[in-house]
Amino acid sequence: MPFRVTQNMMNTQLLRNLNNNMVRSEMYQNQLATGRRINKPSDDPVGISFAMRYRSELSANDQYQDNADGAISFLTYTDTMMDQAGSVVQRLRELAVNMSNGTHPQQSLDIAAQEVQQLYEQMVDIGNSQFNGKYVFNGQKTDLKPYTLEKAQDEPSDDGIIQFEIGAGVRIPINVTGNKVFGLPTDEDNMYRIMNEFTEALKTGNFDGINSAIGKIDSRMTKMLDVRSDIGAKTNRVELASERLKDISLNVSELQSKTEDADMSIVITNLKMNENVYQASLSAGSKLIQPSLVDFLK
Repeated sequence: MPFRVTQNMMNTQLLRNLNNNMVRSEMYQNQLATGRRINKPSDDPVGISFAMRYRSELSANDQYQDNADGAISFLTYTDTMMDQAGSVVQRLRELAVNMSNGTHPQQSLDIAAQEVQQLYEQMVDIGNSQFNGKYVFNGQKTDLKPYTLEKAQDEPSDDGIIQFEIGAGVRIPINVTGNKVFGLPTDEDNMYRIMNEFTEALKTGNFDGINSAIGKIDSRMTKMLDVRSDIGAKTNRVELASERLKDISLNVSELQSKTEDADMSIVITNLKMNENVYQASLSAGSKLIQPSLVDFLK
């Protein structure tokens, strides 16, 4: 049987089509304004799940990158302090070797003792070094000063380890404790004990004590060099991890861009085409809804 099309049906269909054209125009305008193909979940339900996953990975990766940068800064500062400590030890050894030959008068020994005392104070300052307001050589007790001028040789540092997470499940210790650098209070080659004993030997003209200090200085210097080597190895590892994190960020960002970003040339073309369709719909609609009762009576 024939299907009767009424004027009301044509008007309703026209309005529905015009509204669909406007919805498409709004979608293309949003894509053009934001530069993204997906602006809400309904735009691409499957794509939005991938996009959210990429964003989560990028957020975690950014945090790992920040951790790696912080670790490198901490290790670099620690290495700088170790370099200063090494310079003090080297000067201390030069004095010990120079004063050990037994030809210097007591006045020269007293002058050397004064210099050693200054070196001692400098070494205590190095032991109390702070990075961003935290004591570097006091383990996890970074808010407490590890050494004092009066009792440095009898004061152990905290042995707590500070770890930075530079990847999923990848943690690396970045601090070195004062016990490893300067020695435990019970160690014969405790740096502060060596300096105090050396000072006393110089003041009393005890050349046996001066000669004995040389071996202890060499022992502590070797241990300090081992610590610096470990710091260098950790720095290299963190730098490699940092470069890897940058590569991962770049790759994931590219995947996110392919998933979310709109092809602007296609968006502009579609927008213009849809505008033309909309204008054509308006033009056709103006003729479609033109008939009135008078037109039917003609």
